[in-house]
Amino acid sequence: MKWAGASAIVFLAGCSTVIPRGAEAPPTTTPTPPPPVTAGLPDDLKHHRIALLVPLSGQNAGIGQSLANATTMALLDTKAENIRMTSYDTAKGVTAAAQNAIRDGNKLIIGPLLSDNVVAAANIARPAGVPILSFSNDSGVAGNNVYILGHVPSQSISRVVDYAKSKGMTRFAALVPNGVYGQRASSTLLREVKDIGGTVVSIQPFTRDSQSIEAATKKLSQNGEFDALLLADNGDMAIKAAPYIRKNASATAKILGTDLWNTSSNLAGAPSMRGAWFASVSDSLYKQYADKYRARYGTPPFRLSSLGYDSVLLTVKVARNWKVGSPFPINQLIDKGGFIGLDGVFRFKPDGVAERALEVQEIRNGSFAVIDPAPRGF
Repeated sequence: MKWAGASAIVFLAGCSTVIPRGAEAPPTTTPTPPPPVTAGLPDDLKHHRIALLVPLSGQNAGIGQSLANATTMALLDTKAENIRMTSYDTAKGVTAAAQNAIRDGNKLIIGPLLSDNVVAAANIARPAGVPILSFSNDSGVAGNNVYILGHVPSQSISRVVDYAKSKGMTRFAALVPNGVYGQRASSTLLREVKDIGGTVVSIQPFTRDSQSIEAATKKLSQNGEFDALLLADNGDMAIKAAPYIRKNASATAKILGTDLWNTSSNLAGAPSMRGAWFASVSDSLYKQYADKYRARYGTPPFRLSSLGYDSVLLTVKVARNWKVGSPFPINQLIDKGGFIGLDGVFRFKPDGVAERALEVQEIRNGSFAVIDPAPRGF
């Protein structure tokens, strides 16, 4: 297992050292090499120029600023003096932001956040040979010099379904919201259940209102009983739907969720959700980061901001063998051993999608409990 970026995480704990299981601690007897001599050199020969494209104004400004703060923290923690990062506000026009980033000589774009912004930025960056490392979780925008760091929902669905199968569950049903997310959740469930030799009894769409949810749950058991039910929506909708599931569909079927549940502060305290399972990235390193972020900025970070931190860890790792002024070495992103960040182990597949090692958690009385830890490698 190649733990690319592991050494950077030690800075999270201040004076203490955080070494992930499976990673080797850096030797203490090797002297630190002197920094390169850059005095008198033009700025473009001193620094790798990186563009950060995030919304810094408008309705998503909070998320964008949290991502920007996270990248700043990572640069400080890693003491990356050979990287110069410039922020560009996508809320004022993503095309203009990408054009300005290319004009300013940036060799890598980190961001944008939204999938349609990724497409717009790629139309500018791709002809210039500048790759994009996006925060999006839409696998449809990945590929052809675009890599996505976002947590892809299909991976969490596959993980929790596999775990359910390991516990003897073979008959599955699902409640999915209308729209692209629900369609993709349905496709993933059908494919995964087929691969494990199980049966999908019923998939019912709904429109997020109580009447629609109640009608959908009444249809779930028309084709027979099921062992587990995928509730492919956020935590608040899961809390809303669970009582209808128990009343109209099944009193005993295991309720399964996606990584969207990991950001819900209400799930742990909802009696109707106790015993439910979902798969997500591990929070063990994130909690340390969140404490340090809060101490520095006075507010808690958005959960998504870990992607900003990890994007810098990844860039710093690659920058060790990247000549200043030359194109970003894209081939170094496809590392079968993977990288490690705040959200655990991940690697980019050839299609540009980040594959992540996920854990399975169970909702208990007021808390989440890890019942199947994330793999420590690929």
